[in-house]
Amino acid sequence: MSWPAIRRSCFSSLRRLRPSSSSSSSSSSSSSSLLSWKPIGKLQQTLASEIHKSGITLHSGITSTVKLSPALAGQGRFFVIDSNNNSNSFIKIPASIDFVSDTFLSTTLTSKCGTTSVRTVEHLLSALEATGVDNCQIHIHILPHSYSTTATHEVPLLDGSAKQWVEAIQQVGFSVAKDCNGNTLQKLAPFLLQPLHVSINDSFIFAFPSQNLQITCGINFPQVPAIGCQWFSAVPMDDFCYKKEIASSRTFCIHEEVERMFNAGLIQGGSTENAIVCSVTKGWLNPPLRFQDEPCRHKVLDLVGDLSLLAQNGNQGLPAAHIISYKGGHTLHAKFVRHLSGFCQDEN
Repeated sequence: MSWPAIRRSCFSSLRRLRPSSSSSSSSSSSSSSLLSWKPIGKLQQTLASEIHKSGITLHSGITSTVKLSPALAGQGRFFVIDSNNNSNSFIKIPASIDFVSDTFLSTTLTSKCGTTSVRTVEHLLSALEATGVDNCQIHIHILPHSYSTTATHEVPLLDGSAKQWVEAIQQVGFSVAKDCNGNTLQKLAPFLLQPLHVSINDSFIFAFPSQNLQITCGINFPQVPAIGCQWFSAVPMDDFCYKKEIASSRTFCIHEEVERMFNAGLIQGGSTENAIVCSVTKGWLNPPLRFQDEPCRHKVLDLVGDLSLLAQNGNQGLPAAHIISYKGGHTLHAKFVRHLSGFCQDEN
């Protein structure tokens, strides 16, 4: 089925399922009318011990060191940054949609005061959300920047996927999280109550109520025959599916666009060691692919990471919904999460 046909089918379902008083692309509903947070019979979790990872960052191209530490129940996931190289003073940035400041080529979170940012958070957050690490302190060592008064930090890219993060999490294991009084907390999940549609130009996301998370993702690169149009479905989208089918899918780029992005100060740390590179005329330059549809699966990985920003107080970020995404990117993902959260009141 072509993407116009899929979009028409989604709109038809949207009109059939949505109350007649709502516009097909309206986001005027409050978060309480879009989502219902319900217990799912699990306790909030955290890591059993610390994880340390270092590697080259995608955009700044320098080495970044990350320490993942257990956190209290109800704290959720959050970044901590050394303040002015003072290890006794930290800036905290919650991994939440209301701290997203930029979505160009990656997702960036910025502190409330606006002085400190952390970039390329999506792969790490994707792994934490999908494996069930509900509460986690993410410590990133300060990165040297002489050209800006705003300190920008970045999560290492590793091999371009979430595979190494998932393996590290599995190696240390999980622990039931407790709050400062030693109490455990029930884990809640957001259930979508009515259909939702957001779009940017010809890119769109449709979401329909469901008892569990299902993701259908499509990409389309007609100018790059080796990629072309791809579709991938994760039904249901659970931790087993994520680990087996999604986590190892690497980020990808078009060879003919690399020089332009590099000259613009981007992808300074990108290489064939942390991305799969496809040429318009020559196809894949660093095969083999891990999956025939690896680019599409990586878009699902990114989507999971960006959806994790819906999480609140150590609860689940992934909504119980059937989500259909076409030509999605971080900007579209963030718009969708803001609609779910009730922060976005505009019309598509």
